[in-house]
Amino acid sequence: MKNRLEALLGFLAIKRKRRLFLLAILGIAAFVDFFNLGLVRRTFVFYAIDSGGVTVEDRMLKRSPSQEIDITRYVEEALWGPVSPDSLPLFPRETRLRSLLYRDGVVYTDLSEDAALPPVEGGEVLTNFRTLYEGIRRNFSFVREVRFFIAGRAAYSKEFRQMGNTRASI
Repeated sequence: MKNRLEALLGFLAIKRKRRLFLLAILGIAAFVDFFNLGLVRRTFVFYAIDSGGVTVEDRMLKRSPSQEIDITRYVEEALWGPVSPDSLPLFPRETRLRSLLYRDGVVYTDLSEDAALPPVEGGEVLTNFRTLYEGIRRNFSFVREVRFFIAGRAAYSKEFRQMGNTRASI
């Protein structure tokens, strides 16, 4: 036991080896912390200011044991808008998620009244809803359909039912 302790102290006496040892401990701690947090990568689609084209952001969101909570976190992040200053939000900044329910492969999303208006920065309301629809379907493969409501009233149900199970490439 004494020899092992002396060997360890001798190893740590060398500055370079001590640094490598501390970096290894830090790396292991970060690795364990990452898996304890349960983060998962999600893709968000927004529109570029200059070209009007599409920009994609990847964000790390905390995974929960509930699929409904995971979808709720995703929709709330999408409503908060892009991180990049060169991208446009999908909905007006005042838009809030009133409720979200996931049952039997269908997501029922109720947004505040502000969702019916185009964002001040520009964009078309139907296109923005379609982008959110596709984002939910792309990130959550178990979702068959998404139904939107604005202040408790169905919104764009006919347009999205025509899309069916096809996935538009955005």
